[in-house]
Amino acid sequence: MRLDIEEILQALGEKIIGKQHQLKLALTCLLSNGHLLIEDLPGMGKTTLSHALSQVFGLQYSRIQFTSDLLPSDMLGVNIFHTGEADTDKQFTFRHGPIFSQVVLADELNRASPKTQSALLEAMEERQVSIDGTTHSLPSPFFVIATQNPSSQSGTYPLPESQLDRFFMRISLGYPEWDAEKAMLKQSNASTALSQILDERSLTALQKSVDDVHASDALINYILMLVNESRSNSAYPNPLSPRASRALLQGAKAWAFISNKAFATPDDVQAVFTAITAHRLTSSSQHQGTGFDNSTYARESAGETLSKKLLESIDPLAA
Repeated sequence: MRLDIEEILQALGEKIIGKQHQLKLALTCLLSNGHLLIEDLPGMGKTTLSHALSQVFGLQYSRIQFTSDLLPSDMLGVNIFHTGEADTDKQFTFRHGPIFSQVVLADELNRASPKTQSALLEAMEERQVSIDGTTHSLPSPFFVIATQNPSSQSGTYPLPESQLDRFFMRISLGYPEWDAEKAMLKQSNASTALSQILDERSLTALQKSVDDVHASDALINYILMLVNESRSNSAYPNPLSPRASRALLQGAKAWAFISNKAFATPDDVQAVFTAITAHRLTSSSQHQGTGFDNSTYARESAGETLSKKLLESIDPLAA
């Protein structure tokens, strides 16, 4: 499994050059059976990353382009009535929407209306959708990668805190370094699809192996001290929920597994902490107020600042 993970990271690195930390975070999110939010300017490689992840695991992939006029039925599916059918049980048939894929790219999620955004909640949390009183199970594995435009751009609707909390992790690719962008420009096979390395059964086995990574009571106490500090300190406007604490534990175990360790340590918690908590610690109004501009990558966002402040406030040795 270790060799497979190294091969996957190497293959992803051929598509997204110079972003090894972000690629490792994205793989951590997938192995943790979570959902990934990528917030960045257009053209940074968000779509390329989502497509590459589906290719290396051989997963069914679909892309949903979110726009202001997108309806929930356009994404989830709709019941079709057949007028010439005499059998009443067959008069209605369900036509599956693009959400019924193993990897779903929700492109520019915050351009859709709040009603359409909320249609994703059941799918992300319960891995099912309900249409006209009937529940339809989604494929397994099921992985949502949502991209979000900067909130300062026109035609965007800020994601509510309840939806942000359902994303296991948020990352930002950012501008590439000089050498990385030069290597990208010299690529002759940039549009070539990646070869499949593992299949969905292997991915499921990897996810189960992550669950087997040992987490000591001291590590769990460290996570609890972090989340309780966010709840007791007024400096954090949105305290971390139990869903966030579970994500921290699972993310630390996945990061340890990718790093070829049989047990998780505080270093693993710290490696994933900002990506898991930054989007949870700030409110939608704060996200909307910070915005993105050309100097965004030269300064920390409000969420990252709070996340790092929270991390520095707790000594892991105290656990």
